[in-house]
Amino acid sequence: MAKSGREVDTQSVAAFTVLKRAVELDSESRYQQALVCYQEGIDLLMQVLKGTKDDTKKSNLRKRITGYMDRAEIVKKYLDQEKEDGKYHEQIKIEENATGFSYESLFQKYLNETVREVWIQDPYIRQIHQGSGKQQQSSGLQEIKESLQNHGVLLEIEYSSSIHDREIRFNNGWMIKIGRGLDYFKKPQSRFSLGYCDFDLRPCHETTVDIFHNKHTKKI
Repeated sequence: MAKSGREVDTQSVAAFTVLKRAVELDSESRYQQALVCYQEGIDLLMQVLKGTKDDTKKSNLRKRITGYMDRAEIVKKYLDQEKEDGKYHEQIKIEENATGFSYESLFQKYLNETVREVWIQDPYIRQIHQGSGKQQQSSGLQEIKESLQNHGVLLEIEYSSSIHDREIRFNNGWMIKIGRGLDYFKKPQSRFSLGYCDFDLRPCHETTVDIFHNKHTKKI
Protein backbone atom coordinates (compact mmCIF):
# COMPACT_ATOMS: atom_id res chain seq x y z
CA MET A 1 0.00 0.00 0.00
CA ALA A 2 1.37 3.41 -1.00
CA LYS A 3 1.93 5.86 1.83
CA SER A 4 0.46 9.35 1.87
CA GLY A 5 2.68 12.41 1.77
CA ARG A 6 1.80 13.21 5.36
CA GLU A 7 2.88 9.75 6.55
CA VAL A 8 6.19 10.09 4.70
CA ASP A 9 6.78 13.55 6.21
CA THR A 10 6.08 12.24 9.70
CA GLN A 11 8.51 9.35 9.21
CA SER A 12 11.09 11.74 7.79
CA VAL A 13 10.90 13.98 10.87
CA ALA A 14 11.19 10.94 13.16
CA ALA A 15 14.16 9.58 11.19
CA PHE A 16 16.14 12.81 11.25
CA THR A 17 15.34 13.36 14.93
CA VAL A 18 16.87 9.98 15.77
CA LEU A 19 19.83 10.57 13.46
CA LYS A 20 20.44 13.99 14.99
CA ARG A 21 20.62 12.29 18.36
CA ALA A 22 23.02 9.72 16.89
CA VAL A 23 25.36 12.49 15.74
CA GLU A 24 25.19 14.17 19.17
CA LEU A 25 26.03 10.91 20.94
CA ASP A 26 28.80 10.26 18.42
CA SER A 27 30.36 13.67 19.13
CA GLU A 28 30.21 12.91 22.88
CA SER A 29 32.08 9.62 22.30
CA ARG A 30 29.05 7.64 23.48
CA TYR A 31 29.55 5.27 20.59
CA GLN A 32 27.41 2.31 21.65
CA GLN A 33 24.33 4.49 22.07
CA ALA A 34 25.20 6.38 18.90
CA LEU A 35 25.34 3.14 16.90
CA VAL A 36 21.89 2.11 18.14
CA CYS A 37 20.49 5.50 17.06
CA TYR A 38 22.25 5.35 13.69
CA GLN A 39 20.76 1.92 13.00
CA GLU A 40 17.27 2.96 14.07
CA GLY A 41 17.45 6.23 12.13
CA ILE A 42 18.72 4.54 8.97
CA ASP A 43 15.89 2.00 9.13
CA LEU A 44 13.36 4.83 9.41
CA LEU A 45 14.99 6.71 6.55
CA MET A 46 14.84 3.59 4.37
CA GLN A 47 11.08 3.53 4.95
CA VAL A 48 10.91 7.17 3.89
CA LEU A 49 12.86 6.34 0.72
CA LYS A 50 10.39 3.59 -0.17
CA GLY A 51 7.49 6.03 0.09
CA THR A 52 9.17 8.85 -1.87
CA LYS A 53 8.21 9.27 -5.52
CA ASP A 54 10.19 12.35 -6.50
CA ASP A 55 13.47 11.26 -8.17
CA THR A 56 15.47 14.24 -6.89
CA LYS A 57 14.35 13.64 -3.31
CA LYS A 58 15.08 9.94 -3.66
CA SER A 59 18.61 10.70 -4.87
CA ASN A 60 19.24 13.06 -1.94
CA LEU A 61 17.89 10.51 0.53
CA ARG A 62 20.15 7.79 -0.88
CA LYS A 63 23.19 10.04 -0.44
CA ARG A 64 22.27 10.84 3.14
CA ILE A 65 21.56 7.21 3.95
CA THR A 66 24.93 6.21 2.49
CA GLY A 67 26.66 8.87 4.60
CA TYR A 68 25.02 7.69 7.81
CA MET A 69 25.69 4.04 6.95
CA ASP A 70 29.37 4.78 6.34
CA ARG A 71 29.68 6.53 9.70
CA ALA A 72 27.76 3.77 11.49
CA GLU A 73 30.12 1.18 9.99
CA ILE A 74 33.15 3.12 11.24
CA VAL A 75 31.63 3.35 14.73
CA LYS A 76 30.80 -0.37 14.70
CA LYS A 77 34.34 -1.35 13.69
CA TYR A 78 35.76 0.88 16.40
CA LEU A 79 33.48 -0.67 19.03
CA ASP A 80 34.25 -4.20 17.85
CA GLN A 81 37.99 -3.52 18.16
CA GLU A 82 37.57 -1.94 21.61
CA LYS A 83 35.61 -4.98 22.76
CA GLU A 84 38.18 -7.33 21.27
CA ASP A 85 40.97 -5.52 23.11
CA GLY A 86 38.97 -5.33 26.34
CA LYS A 87 39.30 -1.52 26.34
CA TYR A 88 35.67 -0.50 25.88
CA HIS A 89 34.42 1.95 28.51
CA GLU A 90 31.47 4.30 28.43
CA GLN A 91 30.22 6.52 31.23
CA ILE A 92 26.71 7.92 31.64
CA LYS A 93 26.01 10.65 34.17
CA ILE A 94 22.52 10.61 35.66
CA GLU A 95 21.75 14.02 37.11
CA GLU A 96 19.65 14.63 40.22
CA ASN A 97 15.91 14.38 39.37
CA ALA A 98 16.67 13.28 35.79
CA THR A 99 14.12 11.06 34.05
CA GLY A 100 14.34 8.66 31.11
CA PHE A 101 16.68 6.17 32.79
CA SER A 102 14.49 3.12 33.35
CA TYR A 103 16.15 -0.29 33.55
CA GLU A 104 14.89 -0.95 30.04
CA SER A 105 16.43 2.26 28.71
CA LEU A 106 19.79 1.47 30.31
CA PHE A 107 20.07 -2.27 29.67
CA GLN A 108 18.02 -3.10 26.57
CA LYS A 109 20.77 -2.33 24.05
CA TYR A 110 23.07 -4.87 25.73
CA LEU A 111 20.49 -7.66 25.92
CA ASN A 112 20.86 -9.26 22.51
CA GLU A 113 20.01 -12.80 21.42
CA THR A 114 23.32 -14.16 22.79
CA VAL A 115 22.45 -13.39 26.42
CA ARG A 116 21.76 -16.57 28.38
CA GLU A 117 22.96 -15.60 31.85
CA VAL A 118 22.95 -12.42 33.94
CA TRP A 119 24.82 -11.99 37.23
CA ILE A 120 23.78 -9.19 39.59
CA GLN A 121 25.73 -8.19 42.68
CA ASP A 122 24.12 -5.49 44.82
CA PRO A 123 24.40 -5.16 48.61
CA TYR A 124 21.05 -3.37 48.91
CA ILE A 125 18.95 -5.22 46.36
CA ARG A 126 16.61 -6.48 49.09
CA GLN A 127 15.56 -3.01 50.21
CA ILE A 128 12.47 -1.19 48.91
CA HIS A 129 11.19 2.32 49.58
CA GLN A 130 8.47 1.12 51.95
CA GLY A 131 11.17 -0.11 54.36
CA SER A 132 9.79 -3.61 54.98
CA GLY A 133 11.76 -6.14 57.00
CA LYS A 134 14.29 -8.61 55.61
CA GLN A 135 11.87 -11.53 55.93
CA GLN A 136 9.33 -9.81 53.69
CA GLN A 137 12.08 -8.84 51.26
CA SER A 138 13.28 -12.43 51.03
CA SER A 139 9.71 -13.55 50.53
CA GLY A 140 9.36 -11.05 47.67
CA LEU A 141 12.51 -12.35 45.97
CA GLN A 142 11.15 -15.88 46.29
CA GLU A 143 7.92 -14.81 44.58
CA ILE A 144 9.95 -13.29 41.75
CA LYS A 145 11.91 -16.54 41.47
CA GLU A 146 8.72 -18.58 41.16
CA SER A 147 7.21 -16.18 38.64
CA LEU A 148 10.34 -16.25 36.46
CA GLN A 149 10.36 -20.03 36.59
CA ASN A 150 6.93 -20.04 34.95
CA HIS A 151 8.58 -18.29 32.00
CA GLY A 152 11.53 -20.67 31.78
CA VAL A 153 13.97 -18.37 33.62
CA LEU A 154 16.00 -19.76 36.51
CA LEU A 155 16.81 -17.29 39.30
CA GLU A 156 19.49 -18.26 41.81
CA ILE A 157 19.84 -16.12 44.94
CA GLU A 158 22.87 -16.00 47.23
CA TYR A 159 23.29 -13.81 50.30
CA SER A 160 26.51 -12.27 51.58
CA SER A 161 27.29 -10.03 54.55
CA SER A 162 30.59 -8.82 53.12
CA ILE A 163 29.99 -7.56 49.56
CA HIS A 164 30.08 -3.83 48.86
CA ASP A 165 30.56 -3.59 45.11
CA ARG A 166 27.65 -3.19 42.74
CA GLU A 167 27.80 -4.62 39.24
CA ILE A 168 25.80 -6.42 36.58
CA ARG A 169 27.38 -8.83 34.10
CA PHE A 170 25.92 -10.41 30.97
CA ASN A 171 27.45 -13.53 29.46
CA ASN A 172 27.87 -11.68 26.14
CA GLY A 173 30.69 -9.64 27.68
CA TRP A 174 28.92 -6.51 28.91
CA MET A 175 29.50 -5.34 32.47
CA ILE A 176 27.61 -2.41 34.02
CA LYS A 177 28.52 -0.67 37.27
CA ILE A 178 26.06 1.81 38.77
CA GLY A 179 27.32 4.00 41.61
CA ARG A 180 24.10 3.62 43.59
CA GLY A 181 23.39 0.10 42.39
CA LEU A 182 19.89 -0.68 41.13
CA ASP A 183 18.32 1.58 43.74
CA TYR A 184 18.88 4.88 41.89
CA PHE A 185 15.21 5.87 41.65
CA LYS A 186 13.53 8.29 44.01
CA LYS A 187 10.50 7.24 45.98
CA PRO A 188 7.29 8.00 44.02
CA GLN A 189 5.03 10.60 45.62
CA SER A 190 2.05 8.27 45.48
CA ARG A 191 0.72 5.17 43.70
CA PHE A 192 -1.06 7.50 41.26
CA SER A 193 1.89 9.72 40.36
CA LEU A 194 3.65 9.56 37.00
CA GLY A 195 6.60 7.23 37.33
CA TYR A 196 5.01 4.81 39.80
CA CYS A 197 4.77 2.16 37.06
CA ASP A 198 6.69 3.74 34.17
CA PHE A 199 10.26 4.06 35.46
CA ASP A 200 11.23 6.29 32.51
CA LEU A 201 9.06 8.94 34.16
CA ARG A 202 10.42 8.44 37.68
CA PRO A 203 13.02 10.98 38.91
CA CYS A 204 16.46 9.59 39.75
CA HIS A 205 19.11 10.22 42.36
CA GLU A 206 22.37 11.52 40.97
CA THR A 207 24.69 8.67 40.05
CA THR A 208 27.18 7.43 37.47
CA VAL A 209 26.84 4.40 35.20
CA ASP A 210 30.05 2.84 33.90
CA ILE A 211 29.80 0.35 31.05
CA PHE A 212 32.60 -2.02 30.10
CA HIS A 213 32.99 -4.90 27.69
CA ASN A 214 35.18 -7.94 28.02
CA LYS A 215 34.66 -10.97 25.81
CA HIS A 216 35.91 -13.15 28.64
CA THR A 217 33.34 -11.99 31.20
CA LYS A 218 32.98 -14.63 33.92
CA LYS A 219 30.51 -15.23 36.71
CA ILE A 220 30.97 -13.02 39.76
